[in-house]
Amino acid sequence: MDTVTITRIATTRWEAVADDRIAGHGDVAHRPDGRLFISIDVWQDALFERLAAAMLAELPQPLHTLVAEDDQDLTARWERLGFAPGRREREYVLPTDPRDTGLGALRLPPGVTILPAGAADESPLRALDRAIRAEVEADAGWRTMPAEVLPAPAGVLPVDPSKHAVAVRDGEYVGLVRVVPVRTRARIGLLAIRAGQRRHGIGRALLAHALGALHRDGIGSAWAEIDESNTAAIALAEGVGGRRAGGYLELVRH
Repeated sequence: MDTVTITRIATTRWEAVADDRIAGHGDVAHRPDGRLFISIDVWQDALFERLAAAMLAELPQPLHTLVAEDDQDLTARWERLGFAPGRREREYVLPTDPRDTGLGALRLPPGVTILPAGAADESPLRALDRAIRAEVEADAGWRTMPAEVLPAPAGVLPVDPSKHAVAVRDGEYVGLVRVVPVRTRARIGLLAIRAGQRRHGIGRALLAHALGALHRDGIGSAWAEIDESNTAAIALAEGVGGRRAGGYLELVRH
């Protein structure tokens, strides 16, 4: 590389050009909770730190990035730039066949019914979504949520009833599970129960419903991301035959 030029070509993108050819780019994502996530993709390893240095010189801190938990080389690169581990996120693959999950004969908790995807009313579903978000913020904090579950002020993010199954207890919406089918597998984006309704089997009932519906649709597995500190969610996933299939490390530079 005789000549390298690094240019900020947009508010959220930098570009590296080596010997008159594009050799990499860096991006920053502004999340609704205020966190900035940085990522770098280079075709020549020697450019990584030069591109990162240019970005770090212009970006405010703290900064965050995500790396695969087994990518030691990339983790070491970020650590040399002052990043340190912040949180860990596990990925689980869950079977959908009741013979594998053990959920086929599961009984619903007293007073609980499950509204399948598309059956919930949007207004109370939106209210449930807002209430759950507020409880997460007041308790463990949004940093414990999967990276792809974005926080937002009330009413900003759309709530699509077609992707949510809802637990109803004595006429009140108390829990939800969001499932997005992807080809032969599906992603469980969120499983959440109102704080006062936890430890009554509602989460397990919602998961049983979601996995059972996927199985009936011919989808053999689902995956979910879980914060490593969320022991209850990990126990639930492993208790239905979930197999750990990797994970991510969130690194932070203050």
